[in-house]
Amino acid sequence: MDWLWPSDSPAVATPADASGLEARYAYPEDLARPWVRVNFVSSVDGAVTVDGRSRGLGTELDKEIFLLSRDLADVILVGLRTALIEGYAGAKPGAERRARRARHGLSATPPIALVTASCALEPESPLLTDTRVPPLVFTCASAPADRRQALAGAGAEVVLTGEDTVDLTRVLAELDERGLRRVDCEGGPTLFGSMIAADLVDELCLTVSPLLAAGDAARIAHGAHPDRPLPLRLVSVLHEEHALFLRYLRDLP
Repeated sequence: MDWLWPSDSPAVATPADASGLEARYAYPEDLARPWVRVNFVSSVDGAVTVDGRSRGLGTELDKEIFLLSRDLADVILVGLRTALIEGYAGAKPGAERRARRARHGLSATPPIALVTASCALEPESPLLTDTRVPPLVFTCASAPADRRQALAGAGAEVVLTGEDTVDLTRVLAELDERGLRRVDCEGGPTLFGSMIAADLVDELCLTVSPLLAAGDAARIAHGAHPDRPLPLRLVSVLHEEHALFLRYLRDLP
């Protein structure tokens, strides 16, 4: 069945039909402030993980878009729990991906920016030991001083952005000061929910995996309620092997 879209709606395309994923997923040019893109994958019934991890939901194109978003970003933003569950290390793009970053005027390797109120990351973590660039660790003054010192001693740049909680507005301000305005936020759901509540999300790239997962998996965002739901505008749809790849932009007034 072919669906007819209104002329002002995004076209549905397969990757073979699409002219260049880079153009389709490009960040806005000449940014005057940080632009937050959030990347997630979920099952058709809304599960964000299978057996506790998101990798069970991904497809080959999902992986390609995931890496592309990293390659087009100045910085990768992630919450501590997601980084630990998914086994994060530092980003290590190969020669082809470094060349792509160079074409866009970006550094060879984007840093990981970790959000953690507790600073409960071991200094032996691959985020610190298996990386080409030091990570940024955004935490708060209530995090134990010995943990903060241990991470700084292991090479992280530890930045206080609040007293008892991490102030995400201040996190973005710190990234802005460092010229890191293309922000690729990879979750998890608590960080995404907090970004929504703080009214800091500009874009969502969502892969809908053709699976029914059920179980007790979380949704892609949870936490405090925003003052109002944030309206989005669908700007791109791809499909491959029964999966959908959706790109939404903030519908600003």
